Amino acid sequence: MSESQEVTQLLSALTHGEDGAASKLMAVVYEELRRLAGGYMRRERVDHTLQPTALVHEAYLKLIDQQSVNWQSRTHFFGIAAQLMRRILIDHARGHSRQKRGGEQKKVSLDEAFAFAEQQADELLAVDDSLNRLAEIDPRQARVVELRFFGGLSVEEAAEVLGVSPKTIKRDWSVAKAWLYADLKERHGIDAAAMGER
Repeated sequence: MSESQEVTQLLSALTHGEDGAASKLMAVVYEELRRLAGGYMRRERVDHTLQPTALVHEAYLKLIDQQSVNWQSRTHFFGIAAQLMRRILIDHARGHSRQKRGGEQKKVSLDEAFAFAEQQADELLAVDDSLNRLAEIDPRQARVVELRFFGGLSVEEAAEVLGVSPKTIKRDWSVAKAWLYADLKERHGIDAAAMGER
């Protein structure tokens, strides 16, 4: 049985509440989730206190807690995982931004206080804002960005998740990138090309 088929079977078992399905699934998908988390964390500050392992575990707990998801396939699972990891990082950035302005003050360790560089937190929030604006205009293009950029899915995998052709994914990816670059520059004064180099 291929890894993809095994994941699909375990997802079905998880959906049906079978005992042990969650731990078996974790053993099979852990390395891929870590690769996905590593892709996210490479875009973050080098001394970020949230490590890929912690991001994987936090996302996995949210994934297996999804009651209403009818898992369709391995790529569907990893597409949702990518979306959850993005949300976790956005929540961390928002928390940093609130604390920067003095809201919801609480005692934090020195490591937590420096979890995000201010510029990176602001850039991540700007990207999230632009991606949400794109989702209002073209939800599929926004989802393509999420799957390709944040999720690290290939053109073919993204096409499978969205039920469209690879050619459509390539077109959406090109148009979405151009739109996001322009929106980030116009609304936030951010040069997305320079941001990518960091």
